[in-house]
Amino acid sequence: MPATTADTSVFEAIRTHTQSENASAFLALNSGNSTFTTPGTDGVVVYLSLIQVQFGGPFAAPHAYDTLLDGFRQYVKDEGLELVGVQLQRADAERYARHGFTVNQVGASWAVRLPEFSLRGTRFMQLRNKISRAHRNGLVIKEVTAEDWQGAIATIDEAWLGSKGGAHQLEFLVGQIGGEPQAQRRLFAGTIEGAPVAYISYSPVYGERAGWMHDLSRRVPEGSPGLMEAINAHAIEVFRAEGEEWLHFGFTPFTGLDASHELEGHSPAFQWLMHALWAEGAALYPAQTQLSYKQKWAPDELIPEYVAFDRPNASLAGFAHVFRACKAF
Repeated sequence: MPATTADTSVFEAIRTHTQSENASAFLALNSGNSTFTTPGTDGVVVYLSLIQVQFGGPFAAPHAYDTLLDGFRQYVKDEGLELVGVQLQRADAERYARHGFTVNQVGASWAVRLPEFSLRGTRFMQLRNKISRAHRNGLVIKEVTAEDWQGAIATIDEAWLGSKGGAHQLEFLVGQIGGEPQAQRRLFAGTIEGAPVAYISYSPVYGERAGWMHDLSRRVPEGSPGLMEAINAHAIEVFRAEGEEWLHFGFTPFTGLDASHELEGHSPAFQWLMHALWAEGAALYPAQTQLSYKQKWAPDELIPEYVAFDRPNASLAGFAHVFRACKAF
């Protein structure tokens, strides 16, 4: 059995052990995640139990990384299961490959450097027009607390999910609102004539590209065009005024794929599958729509992310576990 994390704070681990530069590390604090550590080891592994999908690499001190990975790997094998790791960063991917995992790029995340950011110029003309339209339609934006906006969030979520044909809300690789970690997040919301119409939750990012991650976002389906763009533009100006360096847009599967990102020993068949899902996989995940929104902000950094299979080749069944963990199907 894995040791508990009574002596190891997941929050402290993701704030302290940032060598892999995982902008989504705060998702480790999502409710429903399980944690693995070993006595006397400085770090944790975060995963979804029963399915054994690991989130990121170990959040651990450099000297403890391999110890935790080996221990968790053996724990999963002892349970008669097969380990799949997702949202590994390049540094994680290289270490997993050295441990004998099959590692492939699965997508990318995107980041904007804030000190130089401006919406001036022709390339942002359409974005400015959408933002202006939302404001002309009466949008009022402010930073709010989740507690005060609890009912409004529920109303927006219900309308948003209803517009998706009763789809389930995604989990695991998507942020949450509420609970003890909420004190570290920030929430910006919009109303029109006093009615709540949209919100964006931002999670903290630690490491060399510290800042905030544009995380969970929802809007009423019949709302004004430009709601999300206007709220994010407002948040960007707040973050810039506070001296923040980076705004991250999080992980999108099947995007940013490039042969130069692949590691030696990757699966060519799985590489082909990722490109096929980018082109034709909208029913599984709306990657092209997600990327279109992120590219509106002209991101400065494309950060490849990886999936690792504890076997000599990629596993479609293991990859399906990732989407089951997210409740995508």
